[in-house]
Amino acid sequence: MSTPNGELDPVIHAQARLRVMTTLAALPAGDRLSFARLQELLDMTPGNLITHLRKLDEAGYTRSTKTGTGRTTTTYVCLTSDGRAAFDRYVRQLRTLLEPAAGGES
Repeated sequence: MSTPNGELDPVIHAQARLRVMTTLAALPAGDRLSFARLQELLDMTPGNLITHLRKLDEAGYTRSTKTGTGRTTTTYVCLTSDGRAAFDRYVRQLRTLLEPAAGGES
């Protein structure tokens, strides 16, 4: 999602979604985490995590896939290439915003 005037991407900027994106971006491209492991790492309730993943999925930043059948279904989550690019853009924009503050210190 492109933002005007260098504004931070509102899809990523929400604290919970930023935590999800940061966690997934730490993985090598193409790797994925199980929903349960992501939930554990982020200490989020299933409902809260589902809500934020839905927003990220709708933006095309993450992809959730299910494996198995019946009671043995596992959901995996990964960043898409668009998601990784959006996160990289977000980090660059954030650094640009913080540079004047950091440059003033001696």
